[in-house]
Amino acid sequence: MIERHALPAERVAPHASPPTMDLIFIEGFTGETIIGIHESELHRPQPLVIDVHAGVPHARACETDRIHDTIDYGVVAERLRRLLAEHRLTLLEAFAETIADILIGEFGARWVRVKVVKPRKFADVGAVGVQIERVAPEPEPSRPGHSAAVIQLLASGMLPGKR
Repeated sequence: MIERHALPAERVAPHASPPTMDLIFIEGFTGETIIGIHESELHRPQPLVIDVHAGVPHARACETDRIHDTIDYGVVAERLRRLLAEHRLTLLEAFAETIADILIGEFGARWVRVKVVKPRKFADVGAVGVQIERVAPEPEPSRPGHSAAVIQLLASGMLPGKR
């Protein structure tokens, strides 16, 4: 299957625990947005409840006590508010995947669990929703000597694509 996002994430087994990760989480984030596939869902905002858990390998903030060395809950909450206002998605699955991509791509999480719930969607059901888990792709190893070769080409006046 081809991933649609800039940072495709690997799927992991449900309830898999990330090894030696510090988990930063927001639970019960509530907002409203237009999302759904039924005509009744497409004309007015409806409530969503979002839980996010983001794993970071031993957050440096444990030693430094500085917010810049971890994921800032306030910045994540603001990003979720912006997503609720700007997205044009129809399925909760795609919405949850977008949140996972944001946490991995913008906030540097190595592992995420995202739960998105429509409370009281049906009169006889407390909530419906989706929960996903993703793992960030491993960074590509740098190729030794590659940067030096590019610098040598540039210094010699041999620019790629120029004749």
